[in-house]
Amino acid sequence: MSKTALVTGASSGIGEATALKLQSLGYTVYGAARRTDRLQNLASKGIRPLAMDVTSDESMQAGVERVITDTGRVDVLVNNAGYGSYGAVEDVPLSEGRYQFEVNVFGAMRLAQLVLPHMRAQKSGSIINVTSMGGKIHTPLGGWYHGTKFALEALSDCLRLETKPFGIDVVVIEPGGIATEWGSIAADGLRKASADGAYAEQADAVATSMTSEANAKRMSSPQVIADAIGKAVTARKPKTRYAAGFGARPMITLRSVLSDRGFDSFISRATGLPRT
Repeated sequence: MSKTALVTGASSGIGEATALKLQSLGYTVYGAARRTDRLQNLASKGIRPLAMDVTSDESMQAGVERVITDTGRVDVLVNNAGYGSYGAVEDVPLSEGRYQFEVNVFGAMRLAQLVLPHMRAQKSGSIINVTSMGGKIHTPLGGWYHGTKFALEALSDCLRLETKPFGIDVVVIEPGGIATEWGSIAADGLRKASADGAYAEQADAVATSMTSEANAKRMSSPQVIADAIGKAVTARKPKTRYAAGFGARPMITLRSVLSDRGFDSFISRATGLPRT
């Protein structure tokens, strides 16, 4: 019997590459996104498109029910849907902060809740939570985004302990810089939130850093994350974390050895913040 995988945020970037990677490993793959018209490329290659809004409980329930109805099982859940909400903590409306958590954290955890009864019945399964090196480090004007990724790291650790007796693996994937639309979207949001007012100079520096040509050239292909996920789901005993992509391992290591203020100084210089 073919194993089944559900990948969220599958319309482009990491999600699209992951769906194709899992298919190549023999999985029946459902690629989920809010807009199924953006899944037509995957559908043409045999990925099953699934309309899903990870901020809608009804949508998530319907999506998981369809997978189970079609295949009778769910072996891998890849929680990849997410985006980066940037702006000074003071500037970003709480409604946007809440939405950032709804997409990046609560959607992922709700899907975990929905698939776990089936995985427990099978006595097997893998939940793959795509966080970020941003779940281990901090950058200026990224408070709401980093908050979601730190939260997802902690929830994953707890979930790993809880599900181990049932033969279920919980794995964290920590991408570094990846060549996707993420940076430009985050920069646009940053400018919208903090282009004027007290944080304008910082916002300009950080947004410019995010979208610079030099920065773009250093980005890794989404395929490196898809390959890491492939390793995680095929390993007999997967690692708890896989850091991959530009800067991920060095930055996480640097954060672990520098003091808080030492890292503050480093990341301020790296993002071009104005010096006072």
